[in-house]
Amino acid sequence: MANISLMSQEVEDFAILVEETTRSTNEGVKHFVEPAQGALRRVLSKRHQLVFGRRGSGKSSLLRKASHDLAKSRQPHAWVDLEPFKGHSYPDLLISILIESLNSFQSWIDDQATAATNKTSFWKRFIQGKPTSPPLDRAKCKKLSESFTKIISELESELHSEDNAEITQTSSSSVGTSSTSSLGAGLSQGPIGANASQNASSDHSISNENVELRKRSKIDFLRRNIMKYQKLFDGLQEVSPEGSSYLFLDDLYHIRRDDQPQVIDYFHSIAKGHSLWLKIGTIRHRSNWYLHGDPPIGVKLGDDADEINLDLTLEKYEVTKAFLVQILSNLANATNISHKDILTTGAVDRLVLASGGVARDFLGILRRAIGVAQERHVSGGQSRIGAEDVNMAAGDYDTTKRDEFKRDIFSEEENSLDNIFGEVKVFCLDEANSNCFLLDQSDSGEKIDVLAELVDLKLLHKVRSRISVNTKSQQGKIFEAYMLDLSQYSGARKRRGLELIEFWKKDSENKLRKSSLIFHF
Repeated sequence: MANISLMSQEVEDFAILVEETTRSTNEGVKHFVEPAQGALRRVLSKRHQLVFGRRGSGKSSLLRKASHDLAKSRQPHAWVDLEPFKGHSYPDLLISILIESLNSFQSWIDDQATAATNKTSFWKRFIQGKPTSPPLDRAKCKKLSESFTKIISELESELHSEDNAEITQTSSSSVGTSSTSSLGAGLSQGPIGANASQNASSDHSISNENVELRKRSKIDFLRRNIMKYQKLFDGLQEVSPEGSSYLFLDDLYHIRRDDQPQVIDYFHSIAKGHSLWLKIGTIRHRSNWYLHGDPPIGVKLGDDADEINLDLTLEKYEVTKAFLVQILSNLANATNISHKDILTTGAVDRLVLASGGVARDFLGILRRAIGVAQERHVSGGQSRIGAEDVNMAAGDYDTTKRDEFKRDIFSEEENSLDNIFGEVKVFCLDEANSNCFLLDQSDSGEKIDVLAELVDLKLLHKVRSRISVNTKSQQGKIFEAYMLDLSQYSGARKRRGLELIEFWKKDSENKLRKSSLIFHF
């Protein structure tokens, strides 16, 4: 083990890299670690997919990496972040997302599709290195780009018009009539005495003006033009040697649940049969991708689309730990240190626990723990980051989690989520005196649904899917085990005497099976 000071330049470089990597960017692709085996290969396949995972679990990083690989081979792709459309109303929401999607595809046509391979500074913005395919036909791309421009302009005009406004449409038509008169019929004309006729004719036209009153319907406009949009992707298929196009819609959960299946359904209608593949990143219990009906709306998992689940949870502790440590090792190696030089074994375990298995939270808490340990080191403390440093950092990280919580929900949901979380927190800290609680697997209802959302919002963490309780009164019942997020009882909120059940250890099974941990709404 090398003797590396927490105050060294290497550790400072490591801390900066950790901070940079907490955000999903093109630059962060170089440190990409596949969150689930085969996930990258799957997301590049010719299938529609919903990519599920909690905020910070690696959804955006996976989609960014896929986008990076497509750019390298000059395959048509577009990236749309749906967070800016939070709060937009339907159908303007759909028009706005469609405009953004087409703009992104047009940018690919104008730039990546035709840029020279040797434009190093240009390609550095998108990929590490050079593209593996030659530029596409410039004339074809220019013509296709003009088609995109025209349609985007039409959509922008429709977006800024008023829906349901009365429109007066005037059309005119002309009906032609003719009349003929004969003058001097049967009269003698000239010396030869021949009979001749003088005919006079005139044409008249009657103009009819038709006035039609109707209401503008943006939804009807979108339905009428769907085939026009499909032709754009037929055009992309013609200019691209690979033939397929990929649309990445990231963070679907930011738009209202009632609108989500409508948006997915429309893009699926465009994509079906036109070599456009949808890749949608979202949080499972914050999303609605299919509505039963006649006709059904959205996509049905297993039939219309596949799912990719990136939620590495504390339930699979060792697998989750291995993934997070791999990220940690990659970043440490990039700054010429080993993570073992600056973190104790206990600190790594506590980081995994504090993060709930979420990669971004793991890195975010680590960055704070470095700062805590550096302050302690100045005062003469140990030279490595310890578990207590992580505890302090986890408590401070609650502010970040709360900010994300506010961003991820709508105002009308806040009270319900806060109330249920408050009930669970009081039970754990004041009644059960434990970091974990049990829930009857057969329980159902609105409050259970809210609890599932709290898991996706990272305030609670599932640690067991099936566990029994060692009392006769509960015999035959199956429970699920959850952990209250570490931020609620560490750092400034540290609870003395709270039983911390180390559920990932074999000898902790009996501690988790106590009837006193059963929570009832």
